[in-house]
Amino acid sequence: MSLTVGFANPAAVTIGGKTAATINTLNDATNEASAQALGTEKTEKNQVRTGGGPVQENSETEADSNLSITVKTLLKRMKELQKQLQEQQQQLAAAQAASYPTPEAKSQAVMSIQGQIAQTSAALAEVAGALVKEMSKSAPSGGLVNTTA
Repeated sequence: MSLTVGFANPAAVTIGGKTAATINTLNDATNEASAQALGTEKTEKNQVRTGGGPVQENSETEADSNLSITVKTLLKRMKELQKQLQEQQQQLAAAQAASYPTPEAKSQAVMSIQGQIAQTSAALAEVAGALVKEMSKSAPSGGLVNTTA
């Protein structure tokens, strides 16, 4: 006899205070760091960036100090997802430029990365929605977030 448990929103499940996506990201980062330390993986020195100016890391301003812990956590998660999305876009560009034995193999590789990008984009949209919701909760009447289009 087996028992299967389903969750309506598996992204909301936390393990040790961390979401499954965060744990997966940490595991991936650990595996990558281990591979680099052992010298079994070549590191890319070239980066392809899309979008605005330079990425700013951990620059806490006076405005940031007034934010709730939830908002800070959501902002941190959003930055992580944006970085992950950039990396996936680089992988997609590399997969599109690489040569494959068959067109089907190339198509499969590209579609796989596109699927990952779609998942990351969806997670990013979910975090953005939660951030807007959280900021509008903590904002005084007529305050921080303008939700009109």
